[in-house]
Amino acid sequence: MPRLQVYLPDDLYDELKRRELPASELLQIAVRVELERQDALDATDAYLDELITEVGEPSARQRAQADAIARQIRDRTLDQAS
Repeated sequence: MPRLQVYLPDDLYDELKRRELPASELLQIAVRVELERQDALDATDAYLDELITEVGEPSARQRAQADAIARQIRDRTLDQAS
């Protein structure tokens, strides 16, 4: 397994050691999560490109409606998390 040197700010390093957390395992998990997130974003972009090819670009009105729906979902999610 390859080795990688990672630099952490002092406060983050101190907290990691104080809690006796496994730095290597946490870093592996974080990197996997970020790679999955980027893959999901790439897949979303590809899907949107397919939709645009199939049905055309959305109008300004359709974009405004989609933005409003996305804001409602985000706000509802934030309210539920509170």
